[in-house]
Amino acid sequence: MNIVSQENQKTGQQSTQQTAYVAPYVDIEATDSGYGLYVEMPGVNREGIEITVEEGNLIVAGHREPLAVSGEPLHRETRQLDFRRVYELDPSIDASKISARIEQGILTVNLPKAENLKPRRIALD
Repeated sequence: MNIVSQENQKTGQQSTQQTAYVAPYVDIEATDSGYGLYVEMPGVNREGIEITVEEGNLIVAGHREPLAVSGEPLHRETRQLDFRRVYELDPSIDASKISARIEQGILTVNLPKAENLKPRRIALD
């Protein structure tokens, strides 16, 4: 899996417009049955997540609402930007069986290998 462009290009306009995103921290795990992505998305709830597969790419995006502040902010280190990462899918991934869940700000995306590509033990006759 390879990280590719973080750009968001709007089509149908004369100029290309870019939207700023924060690249979330991601851990990737390989197993015999596929891959697991563990994406940190603090402040993003289930409704704010969008996962799509387009032209062989997995696009993971998360929208978070700005924190409600009752007073005047004096100092802010957090960025109020949305998250986005794009990965080129390995051809061995069965895109129709990709699944995901979010729990405590960690998005888990399961990318299973196609059944015919999984390792299997051959029994002797």
